[in-house]
Amino acid sequence: MRQDLAKMVYDDIGFEDITTCALIPPGLMVNGQIMAKEGGVIAGVELAVVIFKEFGVETDVMVVDGEKIKNGQIIMEISGDPRSILSVERTVLNLLMRMSGIATLTRNIIEMVRSVNPNVLVAGTRKTTPGLQFFEKSAIRAGGGDTHRYRLDDSVLIKDNHLALVGGVDEAISRARKYVSFTKKIEIEVESLEEALHAVRVGADIVMLDNMDPDEVKDVIVALKKENLRDNALIEVSGGINSDNIIQYANTGVDVISTGYITHSARSLDLSLDLEKMHQ
Repeated sequence: MRQDLAKMVYDDIGFEDITTCALIPPGLMVNGQIMAKEGGVIAGVELAVVIFKEFGVETDVMVVDGEKIKNGQIIMEISGDPRSILSVERTVLNLLMRMSGIATLTRNIIEMVRSVNPNVLVAGTRKTTPGLQFFEKSAIRAGGGDTHRYRLDDSVLIKDNHLALVGGVDEAISRARKYVSFTKKIEIEVESLEEALHAVRVGADIVMLDNMDPDEVKDVIVALKKENLRDNALIEVSGGINSDNIIQYANTGVDVISTGYITHSARSLDLSLDLEKMHQ
C-alpha cells in the first residue's frame, strides 16, 4: 500500500507545492497535532502513519483504528520538516476524515441493529469510490462491520443479469460449482420467495434477498424453517436499506444485512492539523 499512498500524495503535489516552497524556508522543524473537531470512530490512523513516515515525518499515535474519539481529542502528534508536512497534509486528512466518517456511520448502524438482533452482521457492498475500495472497506471493518467482497475474485455472487444470460438458478449454480475452487462461497441474488427456496434447495451457500420489504423477508424465513432448510444457507438482505428501515430488517431474523448506505452516504468526520515552530 505504500506505493498507492505515495502516489496519492504526489498526484496532489504535482511538480511542487508552490505555496509552501515560496513561503517556508528549508531547515525549519515544527511540532503539530491532528485533532478531532467532533466525536466519532477513528479510522485510517495506520495509513496516515505510513504516509508521514514515507515523507520523513515522525508520529506519536494516541488512538487506534476503531476507537471512539471525542471532540477535541488528539489523534496523533507529529514533528518534522514543515515542507513535508504541509505537502502531505490534505491527503492525510482526506483519508482520515473519509474513513472515520464511514467507520462512525457503520458503528452507529451496528449499535442500532444489535439492540434488536445481537447476531446479525452488517456488511458493506461494492458501492465504493473507485480507487478507494480498500480504504473504505477497511473503514467498515474499523467500525465493526463486515467488509463483504473487496473485489470480484473474493467469491461468487450471481446477480440478476447473470441469471438472465445463463437461463436460471440451477444452471448458474452448477456452472459456478464446476468452475471455482471449493474454497470460494457461492452466493445468489433472488427476488422472490420461490427463487429463495429453490436456491437453498440446489445448494447455494448464501442467498441474498434483493429489494424485498421486511414482510417478504419474514415470509422467506418462515418458509425455510417450515421446510427445515433454514440452516442450509446464510440469508442476506440488501437493496435500499438505510438508517430509517434497517431496524425492520434486523427484526426479520436474517443473518446478514448488506448496505451501500454506510459508504455512499457517510459524512466525513471533521479533523484538523495544526503546526507550531519548535523552540530552539
